[in-house]
Amino acid sequence: MKTLMSHAKNINLVLGLLILLSFLVLMILSFFYTPYDINVMNVANKLKGPSSEHWFGTDEFGRDIFSRIMKGTQTAFFVGTLTVTIGVIFGTLIGGMAGYIGGWVDEVFMRIMDALMAFPGIILALMLVAVFGPGIVNTSIALGIIAIPSIARIARSGFIQHKEFEYVLSAKLIGVKPFKIMFRHILPNVSSPLIVAASVSFGVAMLAEAALSYLGLGVQPPNPSWGRMLKDSQAYLTSSPWYTYAPGISITFMVLGFYMLSNAIRDIMDPRSN
Repeated sequence: MKTLMSHAKNINLVLGLLILLSFLVLMILSFFYTPYDINVMNVANKLKGPSSEHWFGTDEFGRDIFSRIMKGTQTAFFVGTLTVTIGVIFGTLIGGMAGYIGGWVDEVFMRIMDALMAFPGIILALMLVAVFGPGIVNTSIALGIIAIPSIARIARSGFIQHKEFEYVLSAKLIGVKPFKIMFRHILPNVSSPLIVAASVSFGVAMLAEAALSYLGLGVQPPNPSWGRMLKDSQAYLTSSPWYTYAPGISITFMVLGFYMLSNAIRDIMDPRSN
């Protein structure tokens, strides 16, 4: 049984890393090179099927889909990174203070988090983007705000548990300041679930960005977004299915890679999960 669990963990880790590294290589390469200019239109080549010249075919404006998929990795990683950064920093700070201090601070912070979690994530993101305007930065900030409550709850749970441990009580006795105890002593010991949550949030952020771009409220043209490509390809699903398959499969594999990696990290950092 342990052997099977170990193999499953290794498969998640290897496949997750392989998928994500492939997209990471595409992203790095797209900064310097794409087979075709992503914005140059060639109506004579519109909706051409996959070939040796255009691996994923062309769109309704004759633009190379593979080149736009490559460039779209920049959007995906940027949105995911900024979203997770906002969620982890503010979620850990809020959850850590609520769990360690307790009392009215815990009540106030957690009621605010409950209020944010009461809204469906995509609805809250739509509202924030509608207020502040569409765009890659505003989309990322909106998704980062959505990620804060779940990470705050995970951090709070860990801080509540660890603040009664002997090493924390000893630090208090020798006069270590509370802020230092929280983020120098407790935080490293509760980092495992936060890392897993961050990995999951990365995949969720990409799905949410694709949804917002599909609705026209995310990344705006001419910047390529996989969600926007899905929306544009909808009218050609029957006649030119490759146009839909390319961004759809890209989103699926990117999210799958992060979920597999998060499962592997969870198993590695928390042996009790086996």
